[in-house]
Amino acid sequence: MTDLESLDLPELFDVLVNSDHLDGLISLAASEDLGEKGDITTQSMVNPLEIVSAEIVTRHDGVLSGTPVLDLILRRLAPDLSWWWAIDDGSAIFTGDVICRISGPLNRLLPVERILLNMLGRLSGVATLTHRYVSAVEGTGVSICDTRKTTPGFRSLEKYAVRCGGGSMHRLGLHDAILVKDNHVGTLSPAEFADRLVRELPGARSDLDPSFVQIEVDDLEQLDAVLGIANGLVDIILLDNMSPKTMMSAVKRRDALAPDVLLEASGGITLETIRSVAESGIDRISVGALTHSSVQLDFGLDLA
Repeated sequence: MTDLESLDLPELFDVLVNSDHLDGLISLAASEDLGEKGDITTQSMVNPLEIVSAEIVTRHDGVLSGTPVLDLILRRLAPDLSWWWAIDDGSAIFTGDVICRISGPLNRLLPVERILLNMLGRLSGVATLTHRYVSAVEGTGVSICDTRKTTPGFRSLEKYAVRCGGGSMHRLGLHDAILVKDNHVGTLSPAEFADRLVRELPGARSDLDPSFVQIEVDDLEQLDAVLGIANGLVDIILLDNMSPKTMMSAVKRRDALAPDVLLEASGGITLETIRSVAESGIDRISVGALTHSSVQLDFGLDLA
């Protein structure tokens, strides 16, 4: 639904991630770990002239994400180090794989070690969990989409990580797409709701230029009301917390009344249930767990 989906990963990162914002995150991470005094253990124990070679190694299988972030961290915090990536973002990685080789002064490497590994672990964790969801619906043609349930300050990075794992982006925020949910309509009946959409959406589409317009429905009665006015007004209908059987009925109604409108499922969908949801015939599944429940992938820095 967005032009960003057509970009490859390096292009997507450049467009999606604001450099000033990322620089602020790097500054925050450095301030948290180094404070005003810096790495006092390294200062007391390491010869400033000692030169080393090191490797970032993965401790678990997964999908890699975060290499351009680490590039910026190293350029900003340790520019006298040299590094080479052995594996690209979006690639499968396996326990023991060497991800990156780094050389230079040990007293410049150690202060940034945890910052590097934390960032790489977080983003690769999101990519890895996304890949598990994408693999679970393989062959159905269904897209796995992220949500706004992201870590504050990390949204663009986590959405980039979702793409590394094979997922798709939903709206970036409240500013770029219209998604009308139950709290927007209060106690309106389905017919009243449809009438309001007919009155409000044409002007909103022309004045606000959203990347897409999506309407959430809770049952088939609401769905029928929205389908009756959807052509030319609505791009996606969100089926909230419906069973696969109900979704199958929704697909038949969509096909009959508004075949160009996409159907998206959401609400409590897990790895154990997602296949049955995908086989209902819907087009997209949005999964908050991609970002709010991913486990950080473990990496280590080993001196070679």
